Amino acid sequence: MDVFAGVKRFLKPSSAIIDNFAFKLAYKATFALLIGCSILVTGKQYFGDPIDCISTDKIPSGMLDTFCWVHTTFSLPDAWNKVVGEEVPYPGIDKYTKGETRKYHAYYQWVCFVLFFMGILFYIPRYFWKSMEGSRIKNLIQNLNLPTLTAAEKEKSRKVVVDYLVNYHHKHNSYFTYLSLAEVMNFVVVVGQILLVDRFLGGEFTSYGLNVLKFSEWDNQGLRYDPMVHVFPRMTKCTFHAYGYSGDVQRHDAMCILPINIINEKIFIVLWFWMIALGSISGLALVYRALTYFYPSVRLFATNSIAQHTDKANLAKVLSKCNAGDWIMLHYLCKNIDPLNFRDIIADLAVKFEGAVAVKNNGSTTLQC
Repeated sequence: MDVFAGVKRFLKPSSAIIDNFAFKLAYKATFALLIGCSILVTGKQYFGDPIDCISTDKIPSGMLDTFCWVHTTFSLPDAWNKVVGEEVPYPGIDKYTKGETRKYHAYYQWVCFVLFFMGILFYIPRYFWKSMEGSRIKNLIQNLNLPTLTAAEKEKSRKVVVDYLVNYHHKHNSYFTYLSLAEVMNFVVVVGQILLVDRFLGGEFTSYGLNVLKFSEWDNQGLRYDPMVHVFPRMTKCTFHAYGYSGDVQRHDAMCILPINIINEKIFIVLWFWMIALGSISGLALVYRALTYFYPSVRLFATNSIAQHTDKANLAKVLSKCNAGDWIMLHYLCKNIDPLNFRDIIADLAVKFEGAVAVKNNGSTTLQC
């Protein structure tokens, strides 16, 4: 709780709603989760020293720990399927012979940095969208989110909003485009992060969650090792070379316990399920955004579902005059201001659009309000 208390401010509600649930999951929940996990893996008070190496030779333990941490440890792939307690002391731990394949484990030095970098990547689409949005919705609210305004204040604020929407009618295409682009960026970031972590863990991440699920259903009698231990071994080997008393180079084999991997394996199994869920939700959000662009009926249904007190006929009349950019502005206004004030704004817009007259300009017919 001490670790995640520092990131709880990222979960506070924004002053204005300018995105959807999938977007919030990416830049709020996922960002806070990754930054919290980055801090967690650096806290020795939770799991002790990140590495403890043991050797039968007279090598100072502190020096051996530092050497093996800096120069990485390894396991032997040929020893993963050997019987623990009879053939090997631990999965992947065996006597090394020259020429045998070794699998090095260097990722644990970089986990905190990678998690932090991932968190920053998840915030980039949010930063882009906020820059393009320019606090437009926040400025348009005009205190209409407060149900306690006087009649005169409501009238004045409502007129400002209505005049803006009429004057900028059909001029919000870029607003919809930038929002759609930011949502595409969200989806790309999720997929890219899965591939990034998979590369970071040596191609083990994409199947990591499935293997853990299968492991929970396996019979213990046929089980050789936990898939989490395969990706994040809790015991590895380290080779230390030093000069002996006679001046020749001596090789020292050490076994190293990695308590930090007890944390890492839990973090990345949570991230696997989280990324899969987030990628699915972000993909559905893109489908929804495409539907709102091509089908006006979807836009009407979406706003109808949150406009509690608005006259449905007035709303349909107004949205029939709006393109996707105009709709997204009205939709977010509906999310931010008091329902009764939004009802009055839609009523005023319906009158304005109903009173539009056709005028001829150089032989062409346009609509003016």
